[in-house]
Amino acid sequence: MGIKIGGQIEKVNGKELSYDEFVERYMEKNQPVVLTGLMDDWRACRDWVTDNGQPNLQFFATHFGKSKVQVADCGTREFTDQKRLEMTVAEFVEQWLGDPMQEHGNASSHSAMSKMSLYLKDWHFVKEYPEYEAYTTPVFFCDDWLNIYLDNYHMHNDPNIYSENNEISCSDYRFVYMGAKGTWTPFHADVFRSYSWSANVCGKKRWLFLSPSQSHLVFDRNMKSCVYNIFDEVNETKISGFVETIWLECTQEQNEIIFVPSGWYHQVLNLEDTISINHNWFNAYNLRWVWDLLLRDYNEAKEYIEDIKDVCDDFEGLCQRNLAANTGMNFNDFLIFLARLSLANYIQLHYLSRKNGNHTWNLSPIAQHLTFNLASIQKIALNIKSVEDLTGSHGFHLDFRETLKDPNFFKLCTILGKTYGMVHMQQNWNSATKNAWIDDMRDLDVIGTCSSQVCNPEDLIKFIELAVAEFMGVRIAEDVSRLK
Repeated sequence: MGIKIGGQIEKVNGKELSYDEFVERYMEKNQPVVLTGLMDDWRACRDWVTDNGQPNLQFFATHFGKSKVQVADCGTREFTDQKRLEMTVAEFVEQWLGDPMQEHGNASSHSAMSKMSLYLKDWHFVKEYPEYEAYTTPVFFCDDWLNIYLDNYHMHNDPNIYSENNEISCSDYRFVYMGAKGTWTPFHADVFRSYSWSANVCGKKRWLFLSPSQSHLVFDRNMKSCVYNIFDEVNETKISGFVETIWLECTQEQNEIIFVPSGWYHQVLNLEDTISINHNWFNAYNLRWVWDLLLRDYNEAKEYIEDIKDVCDDFEGLCQRNLAANTGMNFNDFLIFLARLSLANYIQLHYLSRKNGNHTWNLSPIAQHLTFNLASIQKIALNIKSVEDLTGSHGFHLDFRETLKDPNFFKLCTILGKTYGMVHMQQNWNSATKNAWIDDMRDLDVIGTCSSQVCNPEDLIKFIELAVAEFMGVRIAEDVSRLK
């Protein structure tokens, strides 16, 4: 069965694009784009690539060979993904180069694998080698709440669910991928329905994209089973809508970065031996996608165990635990995440008002950005409240006064401040000054008015209303309207 190509992904010189233009044309409209000209000074482009443009595999084996990584066997399906193997980078390089490990007295089942079928994926390179500085995240992708948060907190802290090796509840969503020509990634939409960006350090990839408006066409009638490989013969009886799909195509060259918006299903093939750097991320512009996925997965988790509801002492709690295990967080995790980000954004506004001390500071790009962030969070909290009214609250609690004493929260605020200063090309953070101001904020009226306790979505909504009213007046209402 062939697929219908309806167009190509736009390519734009990233050096000629402003941050505001990127937001308006791609992030806000949730449209994919390929950006060029943004990788010229990356260390990875020097160290990881040979003079003839091939992956410098010996460099990886020499410098990072002991790292344990997940490697997908592209020839073997396991449930909805490819079978995963664990090996060291050195072992993976041996397989790729066709250097049998038996010669080194280290025979392994991996040695029987063809290099064509093995694809190193989801290597947390930045977490493992933070001093190496392989690349600099382009400014378009720096407003990354997910990774900024995970650098300081776990998304879910249940010891029965979280582990360092858990693929979903992981330490960050910054990855390195390495695969030979012919390796591929099955059809999927990204984790949390996040944005993602993928930079080709070397090699070439073919991407096939399906718009969110057509995603229902690749599922069965119950929206449970999805296409695995769009180039396989699809069962038209089971997935009848597939013949109606229209795809966007892109060939991503070396030193090009592709922006993948939320909810766009895609399949990727390595046309050459390839190394790429990939981030998943979300912020105020796609927060609703995260919530929509959480709600959908919650309803599925609830439906799956509905038959034991009458005999379960804590049915809702079980639903939330299953949601966290399957999706990577539950309602309470998401609310705590939103509450911490709300407080961090409020601190930025407080800093701006203290720093500028005039009547026009709230019209600055940073202030408008922060206000939009809070409006987005408030809108999601309102949506959560409508569900929480039915399900109740299960363990959500955050004390803002205690949070302000948390050194991890201070680090989160620091990075957030530096990020918006860079995005809007303004100096927006002085650590020594802000450290003192955070101490002062423990006695601020807005926190006292909220009793410093956030225990449900209503508390968070009230905090945002009071916080923004203190600085921005009616602007929050304008931003909420913009989000509708």
